[in-house]
Amino acid sequence: MAVLKEGSKAPAFKAVDQNGKTIALKDFLGKKVVLYFYPKDDTPGCTAQACNLKDNYTELIAQGFQVVGVSVDSVKSHKKFEEKYELPFPLVADEDKKIVDSYNLWGEKKFMGKTYMGTTRTTFLIDELGKIKKIIAKPDTKNHTAEILAAWNEG
Repeated sequence: MAVLKEGSKAPAFKAVDQNGKTIALKDFLGKKVVLYFYPKDDTPGCTAQACNLKDNYTELIAQGFQVVGVSVDSVKSHKKFEEKYELPFPLVADEDKKIVDSYNLWGEKKFMGKTYMGTTRTTFLIDELGKIKKIIAKPDTKNHTAEILAAWNEG
């Protein structure tokens, strides 16, 4: 799998969100997309990131962004996460890891001395034509919106 680069076309996907609605990347052509990949629903870092995006959602929408979260958790898990934190954006269930694999984000991780396979936390900023404008590797979960806006405006 080739490593994705800024300026390349974002890999297409189609999957179901926490409400059972089919979401496809092509649905967002003509809009700026914050496509963020996170490891697991309702964990400290993932919750901080999702809540930062929720708390700044009005500003992101005002600036023309659509926010879409992706993890390998189930639709049911996403629904619980959405309801618990009142998240206003779709969370795509990628249980078969097809989207994570197409973005080359499934890999070895380490936590507390243990090695395991999982999703690498990464955000892709996709322009109105479906091209990757910026890749934010290892996003700052507590300040993610500020990071997104700065990254978009710098190039």
